[in-house]
Amino acid sequence: MAQTSSDIRYLTPIAVDIKKKKYCRFKKAGIKYIDYKDAQYLLRFVNDQGKILPRRLTGTSLKYQKKVAQAIKRARHIAIMPYVADNLKESK
Repeated sequence: MAQTSSDIRYLTPIAVDIKKKKYCRFKKAGIKYIDYKDAQYLLRFVNDQGKILPRRLTGTSLKYQKKVAQAIKRARHIAIMPYVADNLKESK
């Protein structure tokens, strides 16, 4: 049984989109203090389950990622934000 060229299938490469360069929004805006009482702003840095997003996804620098994590943990501790949630961000 000889295979014809139509029977042979090759893996096609995944379409690579040109992504925007990530930047630290805190450095760009000149923000020095991240307020733990501003839960709506901190929701940008957590996923739907309430987990803190890593730097590689948000583009935040190391200095500010530590501050964001600390602010989220403080907000959780005083019950402004939940520790674990299903569908924390509601679809708009």
